[in-house]
Amino acid sequence: MDDTYCTIRGEAREEFAEKRSRFIGSAKPVVSEGEAAEFIRGVRARNREASHNVYAYVLRAGQARRYSDDGEPQGTAGVPVLEVLLKGGIADAAVVVTRYFGGVLLGAGGLVRAYSRAASLAVEAAGRTVMAACLTASLRCPYDRYGRVAPLVERFGGAVDGETFAEQVTLSFHLPCGGVAAFRSALADATGGGVRLEPEGKKYYPSA
Repeated sequence: MDDTYCTIRGEAREEFAEKRSRFIGSAKPVVSEGEAAEFIRGVRARNREASHNVYAYVLRAGQARRYSDDGEPQGTAGVPVLEVLLKGGIADAAVVVTRYFGGVLLGAGGLVRAYSRAASLAVEAAGRTVMAACLTASLRCPYDRYGRVAPLVERFGGAVDGETFAEQVTLSFHLPCGGVAAFRSALADATGGGVRLEPEGKKYYPSA
């Protein structure tokens, strides 16, 4: 499990015109082949009259890399879109570039530049974010120790995801994996060893 990876923050769309052709770049975070396919289908459905709906996506799962020229000359469309993701170190993301042909041929070089630009605009509009591997965990503590325990989560780069107040306080939270050992030590010091972290799993969260 890698400690970090780069992806995009959300869904975005940007467009421009090049020699009367209209290029629309659409980008979205995806984590599976199914999510990528659904996104691509949705863009195609919204652009049924388009000349081409070129796509590319990169997934961490299985290190999948897929692309399609969708009828454009081989190597002039899907590969440039894929390269935008690969050169940016971006994973778990899909990009579709829609082209409405304007009647003027762009040539192979022109197509590569146009598809690259549309993909880059979409990715930049979506925004980049670094995801960090975190331990999801919980702990229970008496009310009189809550004030010493809760601030430790943030101090070690984590965040509280939920709190339950019953006979004791239960905190659900996540911490960057690299800070877990230091957190355990600080927790033991703050509570005299009376409160323990209960690991639940691992998940990626946006890094601070």
